[in-house]
Amino acid sequence: MHQQIEEYALNAWPALQTLVHDGWLLRFADGYTKRSNSVNALFNAGEDHLEQKISRCEALYHRAGLNAVFKVTPFVPGSLDRTLEACGYKLCDPSSVMILEDLAAAAEPKLTDIECSPSLTPEWTDTFASMNHGLSARNKAAMQKMLSQTVLQTGYFTLYQESVPVACGLGVIEDKFVGLFDIITSEDHRNWGYGEQLILNILKWAKENGAAHSYLQVLQDNLPANWLYEKLGYRQIYSYWYRSKALL
Repeated sequence: MHQQIEEYALNAWPALQTLVHDGWLLRFADGYTKRSNSVNALFNAGEDHLEQKISRCEALYHRAGLNAVFKVTPFVPGSLDRTLEACGYKLCDPSSVMILEDLAAAAEPKLTDIECSPSLTPEWTDTFASMNHGLSARNKAAMQKMLSQTVLQTGYFTLYQESVPVACGLGVIEDKFVGLFDIITSEDHRNWGYGEQLILNILKWAKENGAAHSYLQVLQDNLPANWLYEKLGYRQIYSYWYRSKALL
């Protein structure tokens, strides 16, 4: 099941282009997020010729004007992480994959002034960008291209308090699982429970649309988010990190 969750996450957060190299997925999205601009050695755990394959990946990312990034999960070749370290790659962004096994146990939201769109809208994009101050114009454009091309069922949510947007996020359903992405609360409205209420609204929508389970990915050093997800019943099922090397 764990590898299946990894596949769901790849499908839910698309790249602009994906190349397949001997069972490795090379994803490109103009540099927006490591998830969509990294090598995922998911479908070939063989350990032959690792350095040659890494060099080939580096050449392709350099051609794309990007640094080389590998996602290291439990499903990659066993010696890949050590080989990347020996090749000068630095470890970054240790993260956890968490699941909520039974959506039926999720509480009903208390705040229901929520807007949900089945597709990406300019309003949702602007709201997310306003809450995520690190989102450059280039990254915003890449995000719009990425998220506009999905064929999966999506819900773009914005939670309001007295007509003011206080939190937003994305739910993506595949099979019986809903993945949570881009969960963010406005800086001026943090620590008031709005993130929790946003998630409960997404889970309610997911249940109404046939989902029975949920998953998410979170940075391990994001302690408030980890605390919230555990409060909601999520538990870690595996961890991953990235290995990055500057090429430019």
